[in-house]
Amino acid sequence: MLDIKTFQFNLLQENTYIVSDETRQCVIIDCGAFFDSERKAIVTYLNDHHLQPVRLLCTHGHLDHCFGNDTIYDAFGLKPELHAEDEFLAADLTKQAADMFGMPYNRPTPPIGRFLSDGDRISFGSHELRVLHTPGHTPGGVSFYCEAEKVLFTGDTLFRMSVGRTDFERSSWQQLLSSLRHVISPLPDDTTVYCGHGPKTTVGDERKANPYLR
Repeated sequence: MLDIKTFQFNLLQENTYIVSDETRQCVIIDCGAFFDSERKAIVTYLNDHHLQPVRLLCTHGHLDHCFGNDTIYDAFGLKPELHAEDEFLAADLTKQAADMFGMPYNRPTPPIGRFLSDGDRISFGSHELRVLHTPGHTPGGVSFYCEAEKVLFTGDTLFRMSVGRTDFERSSWQQLLSSLRHVISPLPDDTTVYCGHGPKTTVGDERKANPYLR
């Protein structure tokens, strides 16, 4: 059975997830730890629970979801993994900080470990996540789906009764709608959705009440 630890990090209250099972292996999804206290908190949690991180996964390349990648790289040697279409964002976080947020950011950007593609299988412990390409918020946006336990991590593609913004560079409203209606909406109603910001939800609840999934 999966154990999912949620942290809310940085000024944008981004959700960072540590997903583990009985083997103590885990994956880290969207490490947004920014402040020193947040960086310390995630490393302390991993160490105190004797977890072995094996993959550092990014639903997309926006800075608030990648702030803490260097901390995980330094502490555990893991390089961030994301879709190739978001390389332009993740490859230089300092430039992204200046261009998108107008803020200085001088921490080193760790090298990208590998590029993820639609349908890839990510194994850890006794579980597996499937990569679903869900572009729109960013061109390389992906979601991570555990079919065995009906759990989905959507990043900023889908929120509880809301959806991700499409006013960023290379965002696409039409792509986002397609991802929502053709990739996420067909999943089982009882799939629990862990979003990039805000509370969790279910596919069924979103299909009923979120107009963008209809």
